[in-house]
Amino acid sequence: MEGILITLILGAIAGWLGSQIYKGSGLGLLGNIVVGILGGFIGYWGLGKLGISLGSGYLGYILTAASGAIVLLLIINLISGRR
Repeated sequence: MEGILITLILGAIAGWLGSQIYKGSGLGLLGNIVVGILGGFIGYWGLGKLGISLGSGYLGYILTAASGAIVLLLIINLISGRR
């Protein structure tokens, strides 16, 4: 149960950070959590393909997930036509 809570909190932080950097429209807490968690998968996959590591631990996860969240927000805004 603790792992799920940590994932949700870190996902929310990463999603919020990604949305602040990208400056897209706000998605709310639930949207930030989803974008942050999905951004974590995208970030680890994309940065792994490039051979880039942004560190380990919680800070490394947040930075990696935020970078993936920015990519995800870019894709969402391209598809929806917003910006």
